[in-house]
Formats: sequence, structure tokens, C-alpha cells
Amino acid sequence: MKTGKYRWFVVGVFFFFMLLHQADKLLVGPLTTPIMEEFGINETQMGLLSTGAIIVGAVFYPLWGYLCDRFSRAKLLSLASFIWGATTWLSAIAPTYPLFMVTRASTGIDDSSYPGLYSLIGDYFPPKNRGKVYGVLQIAMPLGYMIGMVMALALSGAIGWRSIFYITGSLGILMAIVIFFGVKEPKRGTSEPELENIEQTGKYRFEWKIARDLFKKKSLILLFMQGFIGVFPWQVITFWFFRYLETERAFSGNEVMITMVIAIILLAAGYPLGGILGDKLFAKTKRGRLIVSAIGVITGAILLFIAINIPYDNKILFIIMMSLTTLFIPFASPNVLSTVYDITLPEVRSTANSIQYFIEQGGSAIAPTLAGFIAMKSSLESSILLICVTAWILCFLFLLGAIYLLPKDIDTLRAQLKDRAVMERSASSSGVGD
Repeated sequence: MKTGKYRWFVVGVFFFFMLLHQADKLLVGPLTTPIMEEFGINETQMGLLSTGAIIVGAVFYPLWGYLCDRFSRAKLLSLASFIWGATTWLSAIAPTYPLFMVTRASTGIDDSSYPGLYSLIGDYFPPKNRGKVYGVLQIAMPLGYMIGMVMALALSGAIGWRSIFYITGSLGILMAIVIFFGVKEPKRGTSEPELENIEQTGKYRFEWKIARDLFKKKSLILLFMQGFIGVFPWQVITFWFFRYLETERAFSGNEVMITMVIAIILLAAGYPLGGILGDKLFAKTKRGRLIVSAIGVITGAILLFIAINIPYDNKILFIIMMSLTTLFIPFASPNVLSTVYDITLPEVRSTANSIQYFIEQGGSAIAPTLAGFIAMKSSLESSILLICVTAWILCFLFLLGAIYLLPKDIDTLRAQLKDRAVMERSASSSGVGD
């Protein structure tokens, strides 16, 4: 099941799931201005819409992680897709700001299902290829943002922002059907080198003791800490950058679209490029993935600082520098995800990833509201620059610590898997499981 064309079919299904889901999730950013005008709200109130969804998503991460380590990930992801469609429809019909805030927050429920998706895909591909595969999958996130942007700019004036939510909600229900009937559940851990070509007789499922042991891995703790800080910039940029271009840099609608399309294309390229570079360096050193991550983070901070300080009248140079920034900032994403799986047992990978995302979302939930508050006191430019550059510098320092500690935790996992392989061969030769 894990070889041949089928595994790429699974990647394709989840690529489109992520593409359309991200378009829906990030649609509120490009639609900020018409939503604010309809409900008559300010920047802080608008920021609360995103904060609410992030908090709900953070709360549900541990639950999704636990369920995905205990039950069929494929069926749970189908459920998540249905929830996405249903909650988006509820957002479309909400008549008042308080109700819209509640329904939009409820869209965070399905946002926390991604650890199950990555864990399932990880059981179709060996460690040496995971960075590349995750990088390809994560192209869907910026492309989804671009699709949402194009829909918002092209359709909001003609059919209204509510009708756009009806469209994306319907696509969520359609994807739920495709996943339910089209995706098979692979055995956990079968793609690990130590367990290849071994018929597994044991049942390896979530155990609380194994989950608690995650917090004994020092490199993983540092990855959790960098995650707490690292999503602040993403939340601020995806939520406020449109308005920054419109109101402070005085970009026209066409200039906004051109700027964002170029930036998103390079952002999309950064995911697989970072994953490929991480895989190649990982083949040479166990620290390879995190070295690529650290380079991407610090380079992104430097380039963003340069871009934001370019004079307003030099729009072309600003677009070039922002585009270069977006090429480097996704380098860490596929590599940190792959590193988490490089040091955790297969049956708790959804949980480990969920803990990581819980910490990330919990830390960054306040980011859109904080950015809006700072913007009211000074400017969106100051807000974006202060939050993003500070966060990326801190992430760089945490990654340096994880780079130093990582080899020991990788060696521990590989030893555990080798012991498991010996047990499986022994059980097979003695006839257990026949």
C-alpha cells in the first residue's frame, strides 16, 4: 500500500485538501476591509476574529493528536473536512458581529487536524524523503492563500464576502467525501528503515507513558519553544499585510495583487526548496534539517527588516525585497516537522506534532490582536516589524540549541526501532501471530 503510485495519489488528495482549506482559513485576511465595514468594527475587534479561531484550534490540538494516534487517521481527516465545510457555512449566515465572531472561532476546530495528516503521510515515505514530501504538501498553504486572495479581490464586489464563504464551505464537504472513500490507512511505522520488509505482529498504539516521555527529549523541548514564538510572524503577516499595503503603503488593488502573487509564488517555492535542502544536508549530518531551518529564519528576519525600511515611493524595490523574504521564511516548516518525526516513535507522532502546534497556536493566538493594538498606537508598519523580527531572532537562538542536542535524541529513537525490529523478527520466526 505504501509503494508505487497510490502513495502519490494520497499526497495529491491531501494537497488539494490543504489548498482549499487554507484558502478558506486565510480568506478573512483579504476580506478584512469589507467585513470591518459591514459590521462597523475597528482593528482590535477584527483581530479578535482571528484570535478566536486560533484559540479554539489550539484547544483542539491535543484531542485531534490523541484521536489520530488511537484511531483511523483517514476517517478522522474526513470528519475534519466536513467540520470545515459546516462551520464556514455558519460563518456565511451570521447576521451580527458577535455571532460572526463565534462562528468564525468554530472554524478553528478542524484547523488542528493536520498532525494526523502529516503522521499518515509519514507512514508512506521513509525519513530520507520526508522533508521533500512535506515541503511539496506545504506549497498548498501559500497557494491556498493566493486562491483566497484572488477570490476575495475578484468576487467580493460582485457576489459579496458571504457568498465566497458558501463556495469554500461546499468544497470542504466535497473533500470530506473524497477522503472518506479514497484514502486508506497505512500501518504505523512501516516506512521506518528498521521496520521495512518486516511483517509487524505487534500493535503499537498511543500510550500515556510514551507521550509523557516526549518531554524528556531536550531537542524537542527547544523545538516546542521556538514554535511558541515562531508563529507570531505568520499570524501577523497573513492577517494584516493586505491592510498594511492598502492603507500605509498606498498600494492600489492591482498593486496589492501583483505584490502578493509574486510573494506567494516565492513563498510556495520556499517550502519544497527548504525540504529538499534539509533532506540533502540530513544525509550528511543529523543536524542538517535544523541547520537549514536556522539559516532560513535569520535570513528572513534580515530581509524583512530591509524591506520594511524601504521608502514608500520605491515600490519596485519593496516588492523585490519582500519577495526574497518570503522565499526564506518557510525553510523551517518542513524541516522542523520532519525533525519531530526523526525523534519520536510512530504511535505518538500525531500527539507530538499536536503538542507542538498547541504550543505554537497558544502562543500566537494573541498575535493578530496585539498587532492591531500596536497599530492603533503607532502604525501597522511598526507592528509588523517589531513582532516579526523579534520573534525570528528568538527562534534562531532556540534552533541553535536544538541543533546541538539533536543527535542524541535521533540515536535514541533509532535504537528503539532496532529493538522493535528484533522483537518482530523473533515473534515471526517463532510463529507468533500466525
